[in-house]
Amino acid sequence: MTVLTKGNKVSRQSIEKLDLLLLILETIDLNGIQSLYAISNRLNLNDVFPNKVTIWKLRNNNPLRKSYVNNNIKLDEFDALIKITVELSRYLYPYIREILQSKENFEKNSVIWNDFNKRFIELIKERFNLDSMRVKKLLNQTENNEIVITLLLTLSLCISNQGYEKLKNLLFDF
Repeated sequence: MTVLTKGNKVSRQSIEKLDLLLLILETIDLNGIQSLYAISNRLNLNDVFPNKVTIWKLRNNNPLRKSYVNNNIKLDEFDALIKITVELSRYLYPYIREILQSKENFEKNSVIWNDFNKRFIELIKERFNLDSMRVKKLLNQTENNEIVITLLLTLSLCISNQGYEKLKNLLFDF
């Protein structure tokens, strides 16, 4: 088991993965950043996230983003983002399940999957560096489906009582 932190720094891979999970949640929840901020308030994370801009700045630590800034996200900030991800996953689980079922039963429910995937691609194009090979992989329809399904399944596993620990272990053992 390899923990991907050096001292008090979070690894690039862990940041990328968490930001992609949050992007999936934003794809489902059209209120996006507002929902993330509302959950941070509900979880009493105001000291870490005093406003929506703080969340946005932390997410810009993802090297795949157009607005990438290497501010060396702190462990407590990363931990707070994990808590928000888990809580929003619980709230959006019925939609996550419906999207996964639509992909599984594509002939009957292709509209749900196609709408979700179209919005996800739009968000990637809007926010990520399109010159990056990793981003191009996300935009490639064949590879995209596998990545998106994995991310959705990951979010599905976060809804249990141990969801926070599961996601934290997954991100640090990436």
